[in-house]
Amino acid sequence: MIRVLVSPEAIDAAAEMAALEADGGAVATFTGLVRADDGVSVLELEHYPGATEAALMRLVEEARARWGLTAATIVHRVGPMRPGERIVFVGTASAHRAAALEACAYLIDRLKTDAPFWKRETVGDETRWVEARAHDEAAAQRWRDG
Repeated sequence: MIRVLVSPEAIDAAAEMAALEADGGAVATFTGLVRADDGVSVLELEHYPGATEAALMRLVEEARARWGLTAATIVHRVGPMRPGERIVFVGTASAHRAAALEACAYLIDRLKTDAPFWKRETVGDETRWVEARAHDEAAAQRWRDG
């Protein structure tokens, strides 16, 4: 099972994990939550419909080919979110844990740099765009190099 979804709807992590468990001997998951860093009250994500889903699907297919996954899921929220809400769920399943864990880490790292999302955060009365971070690019680059 391969599943890629970009939606403003809340993420049901339990349902996503249950679907992954149907296909594999090992399941690894990651859930990203909106942080209240520096007083952020709202984080809003925008995307380019069609292009974003295609980019996520390419990442999943790369992970599937590299680690022989039996299943993979990326569910990403868009729209306004508050601190503590789920923003992304990544799950991988394979026959063995090492492949599931490495593929999950790969997808998380590549999502940060290779998926077309634009982030805007609200702090107090101010709204600002969030730039890419150098450590995110470094994390993704290690997978491109290896």
